[in-house]
Amino acid sequence: MPWKNQGGGPWGSGPKGPWGSGPQSAGPRPPDLEDLLRRGQDRLQQWLPGGHFSGMGIALVLVAALAIWFATGIFRVQSEELGVVLRFGKYVRDAQPGLRYHLPYPIETVLLPKALRVNTISIGMTLIDDPARRGRTMRDVPEESLMLTGDENIVDVDFTVLWRIKPGGAGAYLFNIQNPEGTVKAVAESAMREVIGRSQIQPILTGARNVTEQNVQELMQKTLDSYSAGIQIAQVQMQKVDPPAQVIDAFRDVQAARSDLERKQNEAQTYANRIVPEARGRSAQILQAAEGYKEQAVAEAKGQSARFLKVYDEYKKAPEVTRERIYLETMERVLGSSEKLVYDGGQGQNIVPYLPLGELTPRRPPAPPATTGQQQGATR
Repeated sequence: MPWKNQGGGPWGSGPKGPWGSGPQSAGPRPPDLEDLLRRGQDRLQQWLPGGHFSGMGIALVLVAALAIWFATGIFRVQSEELGVVLRFGKYVRDAQPGLRYHLPYPIETVLLPKALRVNTISIGMTLIDDPARRGRTMRDVPEESLMLTGDENIVDVDFTVLWRIKPGGAGAYLFNIQNPEGTVKAVAESAMREVIGRSQIQPILTGARNVTEQNVQELMQKTLDSYSAGIQIAQVQMQKVDPPAQVIDAFRDVQAARSDLERKQNEAQTYANRIVPEARGRSAQILQAAEGYKEQAVAEAKGQSARFLKVYDEYKKAPEVTRERIYLETMERVLGSSEKLVYDGGQGQNIVPYLPLGELTPRRPPAPPATTGQQQGATR
C-alpha cells in the first residue's frame, strides 16, 4: 500500500511514528530566537523616549555603541610585559606596565610580549620528564655539546644563555625574527663553537671559563644586533666543560702528568732563583777584586817607573854617587832584616867589639833543668 500524506505523515495524523507514537523531546528545548528578539525590542522601547524608535532614541543608541567601542581600547600591561601598539598593523609606540589605552579595533591593536622577563636557553643538555623520580632530569645532547678545540681536541660543553628583549627593541623582536628562541639557540651554539675552535683545551678546562663566557656573550650580541633582533644577551654560563666520557680517564692521566711537570718546573725555577743571584754576587765580587788588583798593579808599576826615572836622572848627573847610594840602599834593604852587624874597619878600631847577642837573638823559652849546661855554652 503506497504511503500517503494524510496530515500526519505516513503514520497518520498527529505526532505518531511508524510504531504508533511520534518522537517526543526528552531534553531541554532550544530558545526561541523570535521570542527573544521580540522581548528585547519591547525592553528597548521601554528605555527609549516615547517608547518607540524616534530620532533621539537612535542617537542615544549610537552614543552608547560608540562609548562601548571606545572602551574596548582599554588594556592592562602586566609587570613583566611591554605593550606594543600597532596602528593598522604598523608599529607606533610602546606601552609600559599599567592600565593603558589605545584607539579601538581595527584602528589600533596591541601586542604584549614578555619584554621584561629574563629567558633561559640550555645548549648541550635538555630537561626530560622522569616518572620514576617524579620530576625532571637533565639529559646530555652530544650533537650540541661536543665541540672541536683549536688544538684538535674534543670537549663536551654544556652552557645556558640568559636573554631578554632589549629596551626599546620590542618592535624589532616581534617583526624582524620569526622564531626568537630558536634563533637565540642557534646563534649561541654557533658562537660557542667559534670561540672554542679558537682556543686551546687546557685553558678552557681550567682558568679561561670567564674569558670564554665573555667572548661568547659579545659574539652573540654582535650577531643578533646584525639581525636587528631586538634581543639582549644578559649572561652566558658554562655549566660543564669536560673531555668526552670515552677518554676522560686518559685525559686525567695526562692532567696528572702535566701537574707533575709544572711542579718540577716550579721547583727548578725556585732553585734557579736562589742559585743565580748568589752566583752573580760572587762573580761581581771577583770582578771587583780583579779590578782592584789591576789598579793596584798599574799604580805600583807607574810608581816604580817614576822612581826609576828619577834615579836614572840622578845617575846621569852623578853616576858614581848614585851607584854608591844604590849599592848602600840595596845592602841596607838586604841586610836590614838580618841579625848581622857591620863595622867600618878603618874608623871603628877603637870600638869595643861588644855584641849584645842576647838582644839580637830572639829570646828562647826556658830550657828544662837537664839542659842548663848546654844553654850556657850556646849563650857564650
